[in-house]
Amino acid sequence: MKKWLLAIVVVILLAMGIGWASLDRDTRNLLAHLPTNADVLFWSTDQRDAAFRAMDALPFLAAARVIEAGDNVAPLPQGQPLEIAVDDYMRDQRVAGMVIIHDDKIVLEKYGLDFSAHGRWTSFSVAKSLTSTLVGAAIKDGAIKSIDDKVSDYIPDLAGSAYDDVTIEQLLTMTSGVKWNEDYADPDSDVARFNAHTPDAGVDVTVSYMRKLPREAPAGEKWVYKTGETNLIGVLVSAATQKPLSDYLSEKVWANYGMEHDASWLLGPTDHEISGCCIQASTRDFARFGQFMANGAKANGQSILPEGWIAKATAKQVGIGRAGKGYGYQWWTFDDGSYAAQGIFGQGIFIDPARRLVIASNGNWPIAADEDTVGKHRDAFYRKVQTAIDQSVGASPAYGGDGGG
Repeated sequence: MKKWLLAIVVVILLAMGIGWASLDRDTRNLLAHLPTNADVLFWSTDQRDAAFRAMDALPFLAAARVIEAGDNVAPLPQGQPLEIAVDDYMRDQRVAGMVIIHDDKIVLEKYGLDFSAHGRWTSFSVAKSLTSTLVGAAIKDGAIKSIDDKVSDYIPDLAGSAYDDVTIEQLLTMTSGVKWNEDYADPDSDVARFNAHTPDAGVDVTVSYMRKLPREAPAGEKWVYKTGETNLIGVLVSAATQKPLSDYLSEKVWANYGMEHDASWLLGPTDHEISGCCIQASTRDFARFGQFMANGAKANGQSILPEGWIAKATAKQVGIGRAGKGYGYQWWTFDDGSYAAQGIFGQGIFIDPARRLVIASNGNWPIAADEDTVGKHRDAFYRKVQTAIDQSVGASPAYGGDGGG
């Protein structure tokens, strides 16, 4: 990295309250030598360890917009410590931060990878679930009429494309039928290429890329996971509300509910939040978002979402080819009624409303997505925590049986 660019990094870190001097020498060295021409998917594990806590401080990667917290912080009192061993799990999953909440109290909080409660870690696709929640908020506010509306009604630049007959609900469930490749190991996949796309003049970069994609199935018939479609949802919400997503998330959740720290949201090259990805926040505040959802998305006594939204958004709307799991409105669902926001490299918010349980975790898996090994281990850990909660309160039907999943 050029010396002038490193200087910019230092200034931004300081401005964000991330003191350059507080980072250890190895971290500073790794940040100073990140490859500026390589996708994050192909950085080394050590480089990701350094960068995931400072993604919004790397100007060659993306600019970022602040998600402002308010003056009043939602309390997270300490509860009775949960009797569960987590050290081996945290090491194997390379966990940077974990916060477990039960009955609105912290029952476990631990950090690794030299991370702490005061830092911000990137979310990757955990952001998708926050973006979908803003759709519900925009409907409650009257900015979006219905999830049955056509996407092109709100994003006119999609007119004439394969998205012209796709509804907002089909975007939320990723059943548009538009062809897409989400292979994180393939540098030629859509997910690796679309943010580097040179947009058509005057058109958002995501819209410019997505409107060129072909259809592979009728709308509503086939589920394919597509980060680009969540980015379209973000463009749609901003167009409908006439507000940047960061401001709208602050207004509806971050300041309104009482997050402890400002967060940030990375921007694409056309100055719009990358809404399928990349919110930087503390692990406690990710846990607070899980608590917010588990408690009915209420702030100041009022739900920000339409009646029945959470039940529908967090229920299985479409099968994904995995036993016991499904997909809702940008939420991964379990057949026992629990649900999760998940991001590559091990980011997650698991919510079990029946048990009043939230597990927020950040980390850096060795590879982006590995549902057959580390992913299964994470699901098994969720069930282990559910069992520990049942044992701590006494098993009862109100706590959802054996935890499923």
